[in-house]
Amino acid sequence: MEFSLWRRIYLRVGPYWKVVVLATLMVSLAAATQPTLAIIMKPLLDEGFSGAKPQYVWMIPLAVIGLTLVRGFSNFASDYLLSWVANNMLLGIRKDMFSRLLELPDEAFKRGDTGRLLNRFTVDAGVVTSMATEVITVIVKEVLIVVALLGVLLYMSWQLTLIVIVMLPVSTFIARLFIKRLRRINRDTITMNAELTRVVREGIDGQRVIKLFDGKARESERFDYVNARLRRFAMRAASADAAMTPLTQVAIAIAVASVIAVALYQANADTLTVGGFAAFMAALAQIFDPVKRLTNVASKMQRMLVSAESVFTLIDEVGETDQGKHALPSPVRGKVEFRDIRHRFPGAAADTLADVSFTIEPGQTVALVGRSGSGKTTLANMLPRFVTPTEGGVYVDGNLITDCTLSSLRAQLSLVSQDVVMFEGTIADNVGYGALHEASEQEINAAIDAAHLREFVDSHPHGLQAKVGENANVLSGGQRQRLAIARALIKNAPILILDEATSALDSESESQVQASLDRLMAGRTTLVIAHRLSTVQKADKILVLDAGRIIEQGSHDELLAKGGLYAALYQMQFQQMPGDTANESAQPTLRPENEEE
Repeated sequence: MEFSLWRRIYLRVGPYWKVVVLATLMVSLAAATQPTLAIIMKPLLDEGFSGAKPQYVWMIPLAVIGLTLVRGFSNFASDYLLSWVANNMLLGIRKDMFSRLLELPDEAFKRGDTGRLLNRFTVDAGVVTSMATEVITVIVKEVLIVVALLGVLLYMSWQLTLIVIVMLPVSTFIARLFIKRLRRINRDTITMNAELTRVVREGIDGQRVIKLFDGKARESERFDYVNARLRRFAMRAASADAAMTPLTQVAIAIAVASVIAVALYQANADTLTVGGFAAFMAALAQIFDPVKRLTNVASKMQRMLVSAESVFTLIDEVGETDQGKHALPSPVRGKVEFRDIRHRFPGAAADTLADVSFTIEPGQTVALVGRSGSGKTTLANMLPRFVTPTEGGVYVDGNLITDCTLSSLRAQLSLVSQDVVMFEGTIADNVGYGALHEASEQEINAAIDAAHLREFVDSHPHGLQAKVGENANVLSGGQRQRLAIARALIKNAPILILDEATSALDSESESQVQASLDRLMAGRTTLVIAHRLSTVQKADKILVLDAGRIIEQGSHDELLAKGGLYAALYQMQFQQMPGDTANESAQPTLRPENEEE
């Protein structure tokens, strides 16, 4: 598993290998300057201070300055080049992640994992790329420094160096004891970071509900719990990191003490000069930091691998299944058939839909009504292939839609739902949204007029270039719905799905939106899902679903005359309280809904 992750990470470094090689050369050059400073100590003490070589008065200071300049330039160049590689890697990884995100099937977004998804983009991807290049820097630079310094130590005294070589593996062994623990802590931290993102996002999205229903204490408690867990994980990681350093330092201190003891013995035996000992100790002192950084990089590598696992899990997600072998033949007339549909969600005890069959002729409007949970939305979601039936099939103009490519199928469909989605940008951007064609200003204005938005657009100082805000939060519910209708008019698809498009509106807004919908539905095959039965009275056919089956079908008048479930629902909606005349124009619903002013 670890090898696979390492391989995938550094395969992404591969396209920039020339830059990495140049950066590595710069790192190597910087590493080469460090032992050189230690080597200078021997001639400085043995010959410089004794006056044997007076030229050392200016040669050695200049050498120190030159080596420092070389090291500074090399460090800057390597840091810049590796940052360039890391940011290009991040660019590619995030592009692949977002591309896969948009390809995920509809059910993938119903898992309630939004916080984890966002965390992968904002945190995990950055950790992978930054640490991938940092690992290159640390391993190449510090290994070279350690090897070079060991060479200096061997040159000065091989006996003293043996002591160091024996003790270095001890510190490495100590570090390895902490690696598994750090990886587990890092995995828990990533999971809890995703939970923190989710809690904060819910706090932002639900701030009005929190205020009105006095939910501050509850949300604060949830946040405090996650925040405390994050602190606990951070302290566990910090304690592991903190413990690793002094333990390795103890091993090094034992080595230093042994070196000093042996060096004093050699000095008394005249086999080691003061300059040689000073150069040896200078090299030994410099070897501690690179060894420490090599030890610390182990914990960073574990964090990188955990983040990489999270990132590649998203990239490896299976996208929407598109087994379509041909495009939906054009032009599309708009005949839609549902044949022997049966559906059961994974893990469910019963079918959501069973033995559902009906046909919508071109230009016809068919409405689906029934109690909540009767399968209306599931059935409608089969047309754009957001949901796949367990048995049976959906046909458009006689073509089984699973045999058609997704792009060609969805190009012939438009959707207007109660949950209107708008994007950050202008009114024109949202009305002309989509990749089918670039909408001209003339087309956008025609759609605005047809959706009865002209007065609203003209009243705004910026007109079509007015910003709608995040998810159009500066607009009313009715305005958002009519913008969605204008967007559907621009697409001009022959098949239309209306999913409770007026259910959350007040009566005045509903009448305005309904007028826009009538314009949109003209000449189009339309599948309507509605709880307000007043909105489907003009439908050519009404299908009444109950427990996943069609139990009644016909026109509004025919169904009322039958006196079945539809008639009961209709009477339930339009019955008035005794003496209540204020509700004559009201539009009751099957379930309580919020109304907007």
